[in-house]
Amino acid sequence: MRIAFLGTPEFALPSLQMLFDEGHEIAVFTQPDRPRDRGHGLAMPPVKELALSLGLPVYQFGRIRNEDGVCALREFAPDLMVTAAFGQLLSQENLDIPKYGCINVHGSLLPKYRGAAPIQWAVVNGERVTGVTTMLTELGLDTGDMLMKAETEIGANETAGELYSRLAVIGAQLLKETIAALEDGTLTRTPQNEDEASYCGMIKKPMAAIDFSGTVSRVHDLVRGMNPAPMAFTFFEGAPMKVIATRKECPYEVEYGEAAPGECVIADSRRGLFVKCADGLIEIAELQFAGSKRMPAKAALNSKAMLHKVLGQ
Repeated sequence: MRIAFLGTPEFALPSLQMLFDEGHEIAVFTQPDRPRDRGHGLAMPPVKELALSLGLPVYQFGRIRNEDGVCALREFAPDLMVTAAFGQLLSQENLDIPKYGCINVHGSLLPKYRGAAPIQWAVVNGERVTGVTTMLTELGLDTGDMLMKAETEIGANETAGELYSRLAVIGAQLLKETIAALEDGTLTRTPQNEDEASYCGMIKKPMAAIDFSGTVSRVHDLVRGMNPAPMAFTFFEGAPMKVIATRKECPYEVEYGEAAPGECVIADSRRGLFVKCADGLIEIAELQFAGSKRMPAKAALNSKAMLHKVLGQ
């Protein structure tokens, strides 16, 4: 099948590789190259890097809705368009080009978690199950008919980054099954129930601030959901301190009934760093001080003789 593949980040790589391995004729459309950190030239999107290594044609448009993007799609004349974390909204003109429409690989069990960051929000909100949905793309935001779903459990300590990588692989397999059903005429469409729909916006850095007045589970889920970016944080000596990993269990018998939220109830290099939350103590297992490398909290306690009694101030 002749397929226009629209994708940008790592999430799209397994799907693109699968389409190539299956022998489809592919043209890749992705976002423009972006400046590297600290101005060191331009960085190619991961999808472009893979496409070039596979010898596939690559097209890059700031807005594929514009005339040059529409013309490039028409010139390729795809039977099918596939999107996977492309990062741009498509126009009806785009969608009308492929014979079989456009299939999107979405990292949630629609209609829940429509929008830009479904994987992170599922972790932040403490979901135990998530998955991938293939759907027909229409002009609405993730509102098109669902085609196939694949579920997976979220690990109790799994980070958004770890889940992202797993769902990318699951999505590629689901896309393979979806295209096979399309080709043999057995693919079915299921409209989304709007009453069950929820939207999730982009994650912004202020959302990663830890509120220790929440429950242990809430703090733990925030830390997992913000890893690897933008990374949950609190404050130490007036400067942001990233919290890389936490654990919900405290194995030590200690009185903390009068402790304030954010108070370091245990802070020594032998036992570790345990902070008061609304319903108990959470262990900060790994952290990163401003201007330093990430390190286990126990090692950090060796290097910081005095921790403030209350974090976040």
